[in-house]
Amino acid sequence: MTTFTRISRSESPAIYTSPGHVISDISPLIYGGFTEHMGRCIYGGLYDPENKNGLIDKNGFRTDVIECMKELRVPVVRYPGGNFVATYKWLDGVGPREKRPKRPELAWLGTESNHFGTDEFMEWCRIVGAEPYLALNMGTGTLEEALAWLEYCNSDKNTYYANLRRANGHEKPYNVKYWALGNEIWGPWQVEQDTMEHYAKKAHQWGKALKLLDPSIKLILCGKNGHSDWDRYVLQKSMRWIDMHSIHMYTFDKEHYANATSPLAAERAIQITSSLIDLARCDFDYEGYMTGSISTAAAHAHRPTICFDEWNVWDPTRAPGDKGAEELYDVSDMLAVAVWLNVFIRQSKHIGMATVAQSVNVISPLMTSSTGVVKQTTYWPLFLFSKFMRGKALATHVSAETYSGRTFPEWLASTRELPLLDVSAAVSDDGWVNLAVVNIDEERDLETSMPEGVGKNSEVQVYVVGGKENGIRDYNTQGSEKVSIRESRWNGRGAKFIFERRSFTLLRWKK
Repeated sequence: MTTFTRISRSESPAIYTSPGHVISDISPLIYGGFTEHMGRCIYGGLYDPENKNGLIDKNGFRTDVIECMKELRVPVVRYPGGNFVATYKWLDGVGPREKRPKRPELAWLGTESNHFGTDEFMEWCRIVGAEPYLALNMGTGTLEEALAWLEYCNSDKNTYYANLRRANGHEKPYNVKYWALGNEIWGPWQVEQDTMEHYAKKAHQWGKALKLLDPSIKLILCGKNGHSDWDRYVLQKSMRWIDMHSIHMYTFDKEHYANATSPLAAERAIQITSSLIDLARCDFDYEGYMTGSISTAAAHAHRPTICFDEWNVWDPTRAPGDKGAEELYDVSDMLAVAVWLNVFIRQSKHIGMATVAQSVNVISPLMTSSTGVVKQTTYWPLFLFSKFMRGKALATHVSAETYSGRTFPEWLASTRELPLLDVSAAVSDDGWVNLAVVNIDEERDLETSMPEGVGKNSEVQVYVVGGKENGIRDYNTQGSEKVSIRESRWNGRGAKFIFERRSFTLLRWKK
């Protein structure tokens, strides 16, 4: 949570926080990834068996991508979609590769070889050190197919699909914890788009059956953008069996200030979704409660969190999905991603998981070629947040000038103020205070009063991405990586710090 005071351009900004002002735990799952059979995300990204430049392991997995995933400490990865999942037959992707059928792929109008499937993804996750998060086909798929996939992945019994997994060389179950009940089923681009009424009934029944087979799993309901009637309705009618509610949002604008402030729409969406969850909890029309199998206390205690399992900066006209969605991210986009991550820290009370869309090549912080991998500008805020912004979120108060121009979406400007200093704070379990600050101002360095106690017990570690050394449209390509992290130290004396124009800065000090 951040409170805010708007000041004039002639006044000096200030940031207030304290390691004692804890507001919530930060779920490590907010730093998750997403891999879909789209463009070059899987083939050429995760899996590149034809690579001749020594960049693959015995499985055909890209080792440079694996090292980046480990560096980002990615805790969970969503798979296999996305829109792709609406026609996906999981059985096509298991067993001997030479026997796997090729299928027309209707989401992105390609052909799916099925050479990378469930067992390959599980092995990739094991190597990376991430938990798998699987999305179920609630488009053309059936409940019977979903139960079979769950049995294949999680059962240790002497049953058909568990034995099929064993026959495919995997004796022990994978124990996949996270399962999504479909993807963007509300969307007209979906194969088997559905109404909220029919989806809610279906999700309730699927949830009940899946948890009968494996009560330990966590189910994610298919929401929309967090502030729609779809979100309200499906939560009220389907919450009995679900553990998280999924929302999706992408931000982008061609103009810098609208681009960098656009992620604040996601913060408003999270707040609204949280209220819709509480509204659903007030509705006692649960099947379990009405039949006496769940108590009033249990109904009240059940509070799903939000799974923001598609988020990023994406301009579909600049990077069309059916052409691979290969975005080239500049400094403005980097600042927007840093604001996105600040939002997740500030709203960590409500966020159970977030997965950036996507992890490799497709609207991604990483871009591969046959000879290497490029860390785009947006890689660096992800890296710094995942490395340092863990533990517990801290309340902050910011005094700063605001942006008052055109916004995307248009309603954003009328619902909240848009500070040019965007801030979140966290205290780690080992006693470090971490302050993440985005100076959105393209032209002015901002000399800012800092919280009391900064630098009292140690020098302040300083990490800067962007800033005066970079233009707002600078980007990274292979052989020309203009944007990265600059490290320094600050003694904290004087209690004012200069946040460079168009920069993301992370400051760390011992409490």
